[in-house]
Amino acid sequence: MSIIIDEETTVLVQGITGKEGSFHAEKCLDYGTKIVGGVTPGKGGTKILGNIEVYENMGIAVKETNANTSLIFVPPAFSPDAIFEAVDAGIKTIVVIAEGIPVSDTLRVIRNIRSKEDVILIGPNCPGLISPGDKCKVGIMPGNIHKPGRVGLVSRSGTLTYEAVAQLTGLGIGQSTCIGIGGDPVVGTSFVDVLEFFNNDPDTDSVVMIGEIGGTKEQEAADYIKNHFNKPIAALIVGKSAPANRRMGHAGAIITGKSGSASEKINALKSAGCLTINSPAQIGDAVSELADG
Repeated sequence: MSIIIDEETTVLVQGITGKEGSFHAEKCLDYGTKIVGGVTPGKGGTKILGNIEVYENMGIAVKETNANTSLIFVPPAFSPDAIFEAVDAGIKTIVVIAEGIPVSDTLRVIRNIRSKEDVILIGPNCPGLISPGDKCKVGIMPGNIHKPGRVGLVSRSGTLTYEAVAQLTGLGIGQSTCIGIGGDPVVGTSFVDVLEFFNNDPDTDSVVMIGEIGGTKEQEAADYIKNHFNKPIAALIVGKSAPANRRMGHAGAIITGKSGSASEKINALKSAGCLTINSPAQIGDAVSELADG
């Protein structure tokens, strides 16, 4: 009932002894995620959150735990090195929460990851992902608002992810997996990447996609949807009233050309056959319409 993460996912939290790392690691544990350890240099050999072992580095941690996923709560300046360390240790799924990582550093990380096999980087500047049916949460999404089901959700906005989920759950519509890909101009996983996962997932019947102004990620998704996607999809684009050349919230939410505008993205998604949603308040109703259709 999920993509990327499931009940077999085993997680190491890099930066687990920090305030944010320990807080959200505990929330993930409470949800049912299998956190098998944490990593903080200088604190190896200690324990946290009851009986969670803290390791000195990722190489030791992966060797001892056989973890396959990393959740990174490391300050932006040190996040690239944390990602490289996770990759070198053999981690296959890496979730980076930090906001404010320079784009040049993200590009350097992505170039490195593309040379590896089967490594997925989600983020940076993202809330992570959650698979309600498998009780696995890797990130900062509030677990209590989710309900197991068959609707996939992918978004550039963490807050709008929560709003969409709350509406769906309120209508009794469950989710297979919800993913926030991140609001930076460059991120490790694109809409197309996630849509391909959902397209191949027999436990996802339909999808909600939430985009925003800036860049061409949504147009790339529209092209994939038009030519390859075979499931019902509803799409919301926010930022219709945003002025040009002014960043709105996310680092990537800035209109620097015609292609970055909300209207261009909406037109592309309409042409691809998406049900377009006019307002965040109508997400739940749109998915109900998909189901009825």
